[in-house]
Amino acid sequence: MARDGVPVGPELAALIARKHAGDRFDVRAECALLGVSTKTFYKYLNRFVGEGVQGFYPQSRAPLNSPTRIGVEVEEVIVRARKELDDEGWDAGAEQIAFWIADHSDQWPVGVKVPSRATINRILERRGQIVRVPQRRPRPARRRFQAEKSNSMWQMDGFQFPLATGHVVVVLQITDDCSRMDLALRAARSENGEDVWAAFMHASSRYGLPACFLTDNGYAFSGRRRGWISRLEENLQTLGVRAITSSVAHPQTCGKNERAHRTVLKWLNKQSPPANLDELQVLLDRYKDHYNNRRRKTHLAGMTPAQRYELGPIDGPGPDDRLWPVTIRSATVTVAGNITIDQHLLGIGRAFKRSPVAVIRQHREIAVFRDNELIAQFTLSGKRGYQPKKRLALPKS
Repeated sequence: MARDGVPVGPELAALIARKHAGDRFDVRAECALLGVSTKTFYKYLNRFVGEGVQGFYPQSRAPLNSPTRIGVEVEEVIVRARKELDDEGWDAGAEQIAFWIADHSDQWPVGVKVPSRATINRILERRGQIVRVPQRRPRPARRRFQAEKSNSMWQMDGFQFPLATGHVVVVLQITDDCSRMDLALRAARSENGEDVWAAFMHASSRYGLPACFLTDNGYAFSGRRRGWISRLEENLQTLGVRAITSSVAHPQTCGKNERAHRTVLKWLNKQSPPANLDELQVLLDRYKDHYNNRRRKTHLAGMTPAQRYELGPIDGPGPDDRLWPVTIRSATVTVAGNITIDQHLLGIGRAFKRSPVAVIRQHREIAVFRDNELIAQFTLSGKRGYQPKKRLALPKS
């Protein structure tokens, strides 16, 4: 029988048209031959009179009013949230839109809950805000790793970025594997050993030392696979930090850092192009503050990277948790070749007089660096006065 879910067949349509044209016949008998009820016949006859042929098509069964349907004003907030996130250069997926709406409750209709991810996607699709991409081949199953503690593992890599002048520079990025927090974002002229070490020192001066440091096989990071030891690896070994590298031609090992590069680049491309390294560093500092303190993450249970990092526990170098924190300070070697720490006179050597150095200390252990070169190590004896430096150990190849 004809019903609202099925279009009217040609025989019934012709019978209805005959009746409308004034043809006289036994409606009950004709309907019996077609297998439809007289109620259905007159229903479609009335539709044909009012709508013409369109009345023969099935009508929607959706209710005129739905108490659970998202209102137009809510849809506008979702679309506006996506636009603002995209204009600022941030990821604008359903999860980030939901976080944005929750954080901007003053712009959200009173008494309405934040929509689910599926609801947001349906609204964006209906509004033409989702760009469809070809279906990708399913990825083979891989073991996912993630550090359980802050500072258990840091990842470092660099990516190129063009200045307004056309000159291409490098951004060095250090990310905490557990919290995804950006520990350092430093503009550099190239990916070289000196700037790599400066970026590491910048992160360590605020967050301490990691237990493990992961990089790729770039010359500024590692030479172990080429038969030599880089300066970075020497310094990390001195500090008790385990240096590891990704497999050759396997960037997925540093996948979290690679993904972090893409987020930074997307944001930078929405800003006015910087003319020099100083202007680029200002942009990177602004990005780092916003990303660490305001960008909530689903895989971090809705916390920001900074909140997850502070939640801890905080790891560090060595096999055991050390009670003494790592401190990093700057000093200048005197003309006599010394520096002073807690009434201890550390003999660096006259060859380094007037040189600015970085002093890394954990309890009685002290390492002194000039630029990215280790120049002295000390173990404080506990007695005040002059402290001789230890003989530097050759790094293991």
